[in-house]
Amino acid sequence: MNDFFTNLGNFYVSYQHLLNIVFIVLGALIVRWILLRSVDRVVKRVVTGVKKKHDAADTQAIIASPVAAVRVVQRTRTMGSVLSNLITWAIMVFAFILILGELQFQVTAIVASAGVLGAALGFGAQNVIKDMLNGLFMVVEDQLGVGDVVDLGPATGVVEAVGIRVTTLRDVNGTLWFVRNGEILRVGNMSQGWSRVIIDLAVPYDTDIDAVQARMLETANDLAESEKWRSRVIERPEIWGLESISAEALVIRLVVKTRTNSKDDVARELRMLLKRALDDMGVHLPSLNSIVLTGFEGAAPRGGTR
Repeated sequence: MNDFFTNLGNFYVSYQHLLNIVFIVLGALIVRWILLRSVDRVVKRVVTGVKKKHDAADTQAIIASPVAAVRVVQRTRTMGSVLSNLITWAIMVFAFILILGELQFQVTAIVASAGVLGAALGFGAQNVIKDMLNGLFMVVEDQLGVGDVVDLGPATGVVEAVGIRVTTLRDVNGTLWFVRNGEILRVGNMSQGWSRVIIDLAVPYDTDIDAVQARMLETANDLAESEKWRSRVIERPEIWGLESISAEALVIRLVVKTRTNSKDDVARELRMLLKRALDDMGVHLPSLNSIVLTGFEGAAPRGGTR
């Protein structure tokens, strides 16, 4: 038995540095697994708690709940993604330094040399540092979160992951875009607060405007008060009046304030109801031209509305 322990001790001394490196790698993997598991458990606990509180089967079902609940889920998932990246990189750097020490490298001298080298390569690495800082600021300031529909300039879509250096989002065609955080100069978030359905309806020039406006508003109010849609409409619909006049048609603007994730569904349903309502009135719609809001002047309220 004594010979066994003696041989084991001799084996450890002979291969001490190699075994230490193996222990460092295994320890780093175990610590990383534990920390990532802890972050994942916290994220799932927060998300599950929000779902239970609002009696929702999934995150999308929370659209009928207060907006803050949705933001808690999205922000928690985003912070979980960023923390996972930070943990991985921190453990890798720490383990690498320990391994260099076991290989008899002068870690202090290497760090000092790295400082000089870093200063020399600073100009080339400034984009990486810019990406990391911009990514951290976007998460801390809650500019976007996992699950948000955003316009980042280079691409528009649903955010799938927010990393330290790159944000990934998937557009309506299914294309996955990787956008460097340092290249994001503006963030248009379509999933925070509320959205607005804007319908510009063109009617013939000789139409009774007052009657058409009254019927449009009545139709929109019926939709807003229906059991299926009332949880998605935030405020009562409003007629903003005559938007434009041409030789062929008059354009009347109807607006409805909705929850962010319900904008498109409400818009489609409302267009169908308006079509049927105008058919009942005998009003035949002329050719429709696409009217797009440009700038703040196009989104100004009408008639004292908020």
